[in-house]
Amino acid sequence: MPGFPTTRRSVLAAVRRGDDEARRTALETLLGAYWAPVYKYLRVAWRLDAEDAADLTQQLFTTALEDGTFAAYDPSKGRFRTYLRSCADHLAANERKAARRLKRGGGARTLPLELATAEGELSRLEPRDPFDPDEYLHKEWVRSVFASAVAALEKALAARGRAVVFEVFARYDLADEGPERPAYADISRELGIPATQVTNHLAAARRELKRLVLDEIRRGTASEREYRAEVRHVLGVDAP
Repeated sequence: MPGFPTTRRSVLAAVRRGDDEARRTALETLLGAYWAPVYKYLRVAWRLDAEDAADLTQQLFTTALEDGTFAAYDPSKGRFRTYLRSCADHLAANERKAARRLKRGGGARTLPLELATAEGELSRLEPRDPFDPDEYLHKEWVRSVFASAVAALEKALAARGRAVVFEVFARYDLADEGPERPAYADISRELGIPATQVTNHLAAARRELKRLVLDEIRRGTASEREYRAEVRHVLGVDAP
């Protein structure tokens, strides 16, 4: 989109200070990164059923899109993820206190909540005991970062006519967990490419995925210090 803020600082700065279009675009970028972590956090931390958690997640981001809920965020006082969790906790606490769910009808926007995917992940991944809300939300954010980066990788490679590169990557690095990964020779035979190409394609896909992961981390952090800390935590390397 024209005017889309691409740097780690401008995305969150646009949420607070941008014009209406820049603010909307930045908020929708944050929505893409955080809706699933927030939804699953509300399901686990507040023990909400799927419908209630979906309603509150939609309300949180719809309100932010409409009246600037995130405008009060101050990067100097902490991570955006921590601020977002406090917003979710405040909303859930108010709902519980009122003993009712706020329904958004009429002209309210419908947000792209892929609930089936999130519910499937919840059924497979139990939170640690004792439950640490910050750790849980961070883990789910990391999961969202990689999911978005993988989706972007597949789209980018397909657009360049290099879908086979993603296919190699998917078959080797995204294969279902099992006793061992498929052999390069098997992938070579199945896709009809030389074994050396399997090696080259994996290396190319991993390089591009790392770049896309870095981009996703930049979108969800508010300062150079936070960005570098998250890169170290997520990838185990120093930020470039």
